[in-house]
This record gives sequence, structure tokens and C-alpha cells, in this order.
Amino acid sequence: MLFTGRLTGNAEVKSVATNKSLINFTVAINQKWKNKAGEKKEKAVFVDCTYWRNTGLAEYLSKGAVVEILGWVEAQAYQSQTKGLQSRLICTCDTIKLFSPMAKSADPAEGKEKKTVTAGAGQDDDDLPF
Repeated sequence: MLFTGRLTGNAEVKSVATNKSLINFTVAINQKWKNKAGEKKEKAVFVDCTYWRNTGLAEYLSKGAVVEILGWVEAQAYQSQTKGLQSRLICTCDTIKLFSPMAKSADPAEGKEKKTVTAGAGQDDDDLPF
């Protein structure tokens, strides 16, 4: 599944028993539409993400960052103490594309440019720029 959204908080690096590390973060995906009456509606869907390939990427995954994620998504049910049976979406990321604003150009007419950094499939951790 491919989706784009904003991080709801800073990414966290965690170590697991197999001497490997992973990054956990949550992405909010905003959906906007108009109902039959023409009223604007908006809803946010939250996806919990895990990335295993390069934990150095975590320093670039901060709250509000815009990311494009390619990975496997599954729904997981759990029992909440206050709301009963709930579900959440979990994505195991294969590729992360980070969009970050670059410094403004000297020409104000050009506005802001976007810089993209891609990490994921087809790259070794040693080949990544971070």
C-alpha cells in the first residue's frame, strides 16, 4: 500500500532481542470530501508504522514531517479499557520517502522548493545518505 501523510510525533528507535533496531512512528492521513448536501467533511486515519532497514533515518522523522510510505498494512484488533473493542492499522514499511522544505531561494518568485530523501527497497544501509 502506498500512502502519504504527516508524522504525529517524533520517531522512536527501539532495540529488539536479535541485536537489531527498528523505528516506530505514527502517520496521520487526512481525508477530505463533500457529502450529498455539499458540506465539507474531514477525517484523519492514523497508521502505526515500523521500519527495520536504517535507524539513522529516525532523526529526520520528526513531528509534522510529510512522508510517503510504501509497505504492508494490516488491521489489528485490541481491547480498550474505556472504549471496548478497537482496531488499528499497522504498516511494516518497505520504503519511506521524506519531504522536507529546503531553504528559500534568493528569488522570492520561486517560493519554496521541496527536497526528497528516499530510503528503502533496493538499497543497502551503507548506501543511504544518512
